[in-house]
Amino acid sequence: MSQPEVYIGTGRRKNSLARVRLKRGDGQFSINGRKLDEYFVRETLEMVVRQPFEATETLGKFDVFANVSGGGVAGQAGALRHGIARALLAYDPDLRLALRKGGYLTRDPRMKERKKYGQKGARARFQFSKR
Repeated sequence: MSQPEVYIGTGRRKNSLARVRLKRGDGQFSINGRKLDEYFVRETLEMVVRQPFEATETLGKFDVFANVSGGGVAGQAGALRHGIARALLAYDPDLRLALRKGGYLTRDPRMKERKKYGQKGARARFQFSKR
């Protein structure tokens, strides 16, 4: 008996990294060993993670196994979405158009701006007083 095929994708967002494996199944999610609704408490983040499946009409056809690290929960959800989209592309290159149209294959380049010296933050200055 042969091993079922596994499709791999890596996603990144802000400081988060998601290593995703897709296996044919019934739509189960395992993120760092926990279920989707246990890991992402907010419903909007669960929706973000499911977007690539909805765009390609493959919701419920794959089991998702992911290791996510770094950043916060929103960044991790974005990284997971990016990784799932890349794994779906490995499964079927014909899905590229649908994934590209939704913007799921583009790595979001926005990062936190660094704090500058002589300032309170990245853009905030110390309060100015003439006297």
